Amino acid sequence: MFSKEAGPIGIFDSGYGGLTIFDKIREQMPEYDFIYLGDNARAPYGSRSFDVVYRFTRQAVIKLFEEGCQLVILACNTASAKALRSIQQIDLPQLDPERRVLGVIRPTVEIIPEITSSGHVGILGTAGTIHSHSYSIEIGRMFPAVQVTGEACPMWVPLVENEEFDSPGADYFVEKHLTHILSVDPMIDTLVLGCTHYPLLEDKIKQFLPEHVRVFSQGERVAESLKEYLVRHPEMDRKLTKEGRSRFLTTESAEKFSEAATIFLHYPVQVEQVAVD
Repeated sequence: MFSKEAGPIGIFDSGYGGLTIFDKIREQMPEYDFIYLGDNARAPYGSRSFDVVYRFTRQAVIKLFEEGCQLVILACNTASAKALRSIQQIDLPQLDPERRVLGVIRPTVEIIPEITSSGHVGILGTAGTIHSHSYSIEIGRMFPAVQVTGEACPMWVPLVENEEFDSPGADYFVEKHLTHILSVDPMIDTLVLGCTHYPLLEDKIKQFLPEHVRVFSQGERVAESLKEYLVRHPEMDRKLTKEGRSRFLTTESAEKFSEAATIFLHYPVQVEQVAVD
């Protein structure tokens, strides 16, 4: 069904946020080839049901397989929370047992003990990610002594995508959620940005936090985890092309995606519009 030849690493997100993950991965792995796919026509995923997120994510993964990707990273916390396990357990054995799909939640969870001293961690994310309890479940499974508090921040993605993330208007929505999560558990000393859009709000977030509360962004950790994975799995590394090339695909307007990408990458990119169904 799919080509067995070596191909690029696929990186998928419902929209633009995954570009913050892509940027860190390419920074650490510049020799590899990448295809980034944003399902912008159907974004955001944060408020959609499990079934819809799974169906959309599965379609995107198949599209990246058709483009030659042997390995796909779900650079989207909502997709990782609602679709990854089903794709790994149900779809891959049927589609191609030798291909791999990885998410962003597990790499973040693995280093939780290294980033908290109090053992109290807050997760800031979309409604979909928070209501899935994926972080709480994974952290509870690996580190049962850690206390996890989730806070859904539904307005934060629109703030970023409308380039309002550094505006005075963002203050209300940022301060509101930070005040609430720290009132629920005042012992929190680490806040995980559980949405790939949120790193663009990091400076704003820090303005409203006590000095002892750390803000943790996923990008570098996901990149490190991917490098570690390929060291452990040289058979997959051999299936990845390494010519330093990147392609960008979107399900909506290529021109709009290119303009928005400069917010996340700080440089323009050439984009292709594709259909995913």
